[in-house]
Amino acid sequence: MTLPEVQNVISEKKICVLIPTYNNEKTLKRVIDGVLDYTQDIIVVNDGSTDSTKEILGQYPQLHVIHLPENKGKGNGLKTGFRKAKKLGYHYAITIDSDGQHYPDDIPVFIEALLYEKEDVLLIGNRNMAQDGIPKKSSFGNRFSNFWFWFETGIKLEDTQSGYRLYPLHKIPKKYFTPKFEFEIEIIVRTAWRHVPVKNVPVKVLYDPAERVSHFRPFKDFTRISILNTILVAIALLYIIPRNFINNFRKKSIRRFIKEDVLESDGTNRTKAFSIALGVFVGFSPFWGFHTLIVISLAVLFKLNKVLAFFASNVSLPPFIPFIIAASLFLGSPFVDGNSNILSQELNFDLVKNNLLQYVIGSMILAISASALTWIITFFLLNKVSPDKTDF
Repeated sequence: MTLPEVQNVISEKKICVLIPTYNNEKTLKRVIDGVLDYTQDIIVVNDGSTDSTKEILGQYPQLHVIHLPENKGKGNGLKTGFRKAKKLGYHYAITIDSDGQHYPDDIPVFIEALLYEKEDVLLIGNRNMAQDGIPKKSSFGNRFSNFWFWFETGIKLEDTQSGYRLYPLHKIPKKYFTPKFEFEIEIIVRTAWRHVPVKNVPVKVLYDPAERVSHFRPFKDFTRISILNTILVAIALLYIIPRNFINNFRKKSIRRFIKEDVLESDGTNRTKAFSIALGVFVGFSPFWGFHTLIVISLAVLFKLNKVLAFFASNVSLPPFIPFIIAASLFLGSPFVDGNSNILSQELNFDLVKNNLLQYVIGSMILAISASALTWIITFFLLNKVSPDKTDF
């Protein structure tokens, strides 16, 4: 796209560029000047900087500048900028960091990607984290974040930590619970949960240790991110995945729902074997009272056959419970110096309560062993009955 075409789309689509900044006096001016080549629709949030940031911003009277009295974190700065952008009537906001790692001349990449989409989308810049000069901790942190984002949403991305993004302002959540770096994880996960596509677009990145000032605190911020991911995983398993499953049922005819979401008749023998093995694993696991919820959530997450997994999880039906308890306590006894003479005692939940660790260890051994054996037998039998060429 030519520069006039990019500028025209930015105006027509009501796009602004949001720059949160905190003590980046070395690079801030260069970033602003680069963005001004494309648009003057710029919002800068000065998050309590103590350097010359205020004086630098005073050189740009055409910008929308917000000075916060004290530093409260990048997440708080972004939230403040989003509120201002919506108040000014913008529909989209491109966020770019002020530490110089992002190139303003990648703005057309976001514009072209937005034009290609037929619906609102959240775009995240995909940096080449394998290039020379990228800190190893940044590369590891990105892979860590990518995995949990996939686990929580089912969406695979190559970069989930880049701050270079395009947000659809009227599709992102209105309220948030995190104020700092973890905010950028919260917002993309919760936006994906609202059925807004989240995609990567290729961008360049520069890590210059002489200029770049990072405010990421490895221990504190990684701990915050880990706590957030723990909460998001719990919400995904206990609410989001079951909710989506129920919504699919409501939107489709019963026949279509059974075929696509339940029976999944086009699934391979390997997938069917994994579905049954998952059900057996959950059925033997010590999560009594949550088996159905867990097995359906995991089956949806890993795109397995929900009905097969559900029926297989019923190995823990009441008639079988005494045998499961006995086997679990027996298998767990060598690891805790427990009592292996189980058959001489009454098999009930009081026995489990009094030997809880022994039971938990044994039940996990039983669950893993039984599910592995189930997969092997099921896969062998399915291929005997109906060979699947894709499995070989």
